[in-house]
Amino acid sequence: MRQAQYDLVSMGRSSIDLYSNDSGAPFAEISNFAAFVGGCPTNIAVGACRLGLRTLLLTATGDDPVSDFVLKFLRAEKVETAYIPCKPGFRTSAVILGIEPPDKYPLVFYRENCADLQINIDDVTATPIEQAKILLVSGTGFSREPSRSATIFAIEQAHRQGVKVILDLDFRADQWLTNSGDVRHYGVTIRSLLPRIDIVLGTQEEVKAATLTDKSQVKVAHSQVSSPEVEGNEREAIASILSCGPQQLIVKRGADGASVHFPNGESVTSKPFKVEVVNVLGAGDAFAAGLIYGIVKGWSWEKCLRMGNAIGAIVVTRQGCANFMPFESEALEFVAANGGFAKEGVAGPC
Repeated sequence: MRQAQYDLVSMGRSSIDLYSNDSGAPFAEISNFAAFVGGCPTNIAVGACRLGLRTLLLTATGDDPVSDFVLKFLRAEKVETAYIPCKPGFRTSAVILGIEPPDKYPLVFYRENCADLQINIDDVTATPIEQAKILLVSGTGFSREPSRSATIFAIEQAHRQGVKVILDLDFRADQWLTNSGDVRHYGVTIRSLLPRIDIVLGTQEEVKAATLTDKSQVKVAHSQVSSPEVEGNEREAIASILSCGPQQLIVKRGADGASVHFPNGESVTSKPFKVEVVNVLGAGDAFAAGLIYGIVKGWSWEKCLRMGNAIGAIVVTRQGCANFMPFESEALEFVAANGGFAKEGVAGPC
């Protein structure tokens, strides 16, 4: 992989995350919360940094105390924050999260007047994307202007400079419903970007959402509005995405592990690690951090997936995400204690 000042530039949302301290309690009965830092690209940036990658985060914060909370944490983690603009008149966003194992994790976004959706083209121009090996962007960044155009511009700049572009599909249905009232805008937007994307990353639901043309196929539950069920054929959705230009599509399958798919129809699957689950929120971002670590290291796809699964498995045993990401030594020890990596070269180089 090309030499660069940064291994990763991660672009998009950031927030203060308030996690329930009453695991198992219904949302209405939560008595108190613990405050952490969150947001898909922010979680990935912190996770990658803890694994030893040189990481820059491009987000935006408001002129408020929540901004101080987020930035203090990021600086302590040694994530590069020099290019994060402050947006006066807008708020650093917040998320409130419940924990009801084994399968209920309701979350509520507070993103009206949100600062990170005010990232603009000038902010991108000021950020040294050309000095990165990888640019990661997320689907929520396209939900509103000026963030939409700024994120598209960042992809264009990265593509022109030979920087590998990873798109985390990050489908949050409520963010699209709030803005336009029609979740089909998400699929139309994503499909228009695919020719400039190298790697797509998402859950099974997100992969199907990216090819969505019928809004009746999305079933949104009131208690967990950002995690909808999406009808459709996963295999057809995978083929459709890969036909548009990306060279790899990674599908996060939760308790079933993960798989990487190629335009020629081939795929590689990695089995999950067996752990006791405390909280699944943020597991996908943890997986992404481990995957990117492997890509930067030039590992085989099978090894990259296993590292992603390992980081995800460690994080689901903990209360939150960014604050609980493992460090490189801990992650490698976890893999070694659970059977190690497969032989090199099985899946070919990344």
